[in-house]
Amino acid sequence: MLAHLPENFTAVVIGANGGIGNAVIRTLLTDTHVGKVVAVSRSPLSFQDSLIPHSIETVHADITTETGRKALCEQLNKRPVHLLFNAIGTLHDDTRNVQPEKRLEHLDESSFAHVMHVNAATPALLIAALKSSLQGKHPSIIASLSARVGSIGDNGHGGWYSYRASKAAHNMLMKTISIELTRLNKQSIVLCLHPGTTDTSLSKPFQARVPSEKLFTPDFVAQQLLSVISKRTPEDTGSFWDWAGEPIEW
Repeated sequence: MLAHLPENFTAVVIGANGGIGNAVIRTLLTDTHVGKVVAVSRSPLSFQDSLIPHSIETVHADITTETGRKALCEQLNKRPVHLLFNAIGTLHDDTRNVQPEKRLEHLDESSFAHVMHVNAATPALLIAALKSSLQGKHPSIIASLSARVGSIGDNGHGGWYSYRASKAAHNMLMKTISIELTRLNKQSIVLCLHPGTTDTSLSKPFQARVPSEKLFTPDFVAQQLLSVISKRTPEDTGSFWDWAGEPIEW
């Protein structure tokens, strides 16, 4: 797994308490090449075992804020990051009255701005903040969760205006970032990843119509996505892939 990365590599996982983020950490810990996993979450890390392994370094920070990003930068202190996995995102938020819109009249300015900030702006601002840890001559992979509904070419159903727009913007930002990072690190790889419908809090309100065979566990998704990542090379930077390893049109 992740043969492109060196022995004792450093991984940073954003959204470590989320379903996919937590599963990615557990999967990474099975790789003997991992040196340190920096688990970033807004609340104290919850782990299956009562004891958190010594190879995990926890950072309590809200990455959607400048203060949170600064806290992570201070913790890393410019050390090389070999894998940055971004697993945060939002689709609905009852506390903010955010729900995916079915019709134009459901669009709300504040809800739209919130979804765009979390799903598009935050990953880009995060990478900008960690630029010193990503540039250089070391292999560095950035994998950021996107969604198939962010594909403009694949949009045949409409609806979900804010979420679709935020993921399309996310993809454009990652593509643009990949071009700059290639100039700063020839071994960099930037990937947008579609995890499929995963049994997490994000998809919970929308699972009723999802066939059981298409509702994936977080552990399955983590294994699939890390497998997809492991097969990519610097020539693949700035591309969009699904959980099965199939490319997705922009």
